[in-house]
Amino acid sequence: MAKKTLQMHEPPHPGEVIRLLCLEPLGLTVGRAAAGLGVTRKTLSQLLNGHAGISSEMALRLSEAFGGSAESWLQQQAQHDLWRARRNAGDLRVERFHGARQPHDDGPAASARS
Repeated sequence: MAKKTLQMHEPPHPGEVIRLLCLEPLGLTVGRAAAGLGVTRKTLSQLLNGHAGISSEMALRLSEAFGGSAESWLQQQAQHDLWRARRNAGDLRVERFHGARQPHDDGPAASARS
């Protein structure tokens, strides 16, 4: 049986979260925050304005600068991306392959690794 997960309705882009919960409360400008993160102002601006996503490297930087785990920063990005993909899922043309095992199944691939 497929595992149900709680899905947020239209999760905000992580850049919006960073601006509202990290920069604004600390009174940080984009330039000052970018310098503290060790990235260019343009790089941070693209993230804050929703034109770029959080990479693994940026997640590490955000974790070090503002707290939270790198995984939590990446999870925010993944939730936002998945929500957008699901919104456009009607455009997907995919053939279902019956009998395919799920990544968490203990099937032949798991046996081969033993």
